[in-house]
Amino acid sequence: MTQIYTIKIHNRHTDQYHTLEVPDDRYILHNCETQGVDLPFSCRNGACTTCAVRILSGEIYQPEAMGLSPDLQKQGYALLCVSYARSDLEVETQDEDEVYELQFGRYFGKGKIEIGLPLEDD
Repeated sequence: MTQIYTIKIHNRHTDQYHTLEVPDDRYILHNCETQGVDLPFSCRNGACTTCAVRILSGEIYQPEAMGLSPDLQKQGYALLCVSYARSDLEVETQDEDEVYELQFGRYFGKGKIEIGLPLEDD
């Protein structure tokens, strides 16, 4: 049986607040769009950080969020394009560059990469 949760979203780009109901078996971003709420997105595959949010309260399930390291997920970041609500939620959108820097910034310009981009330190 599908569970319905309430999600409160602060879109920092537009300084708008939205309150929506979303089912637990559909991606949050898709549900927002079907309810007329436009949020930032790009790839829709969990690979970039355009739709990143910071979870202020509640739980999200995001098994396909390959664009966020497990460490950032533990810090409360999520990608709405591949996230499912697991409780009532309160989230706020993030600046794409801010999350990208958190994810990858420690590698660029610091001489740590020889070949490829490590997502986890060995």
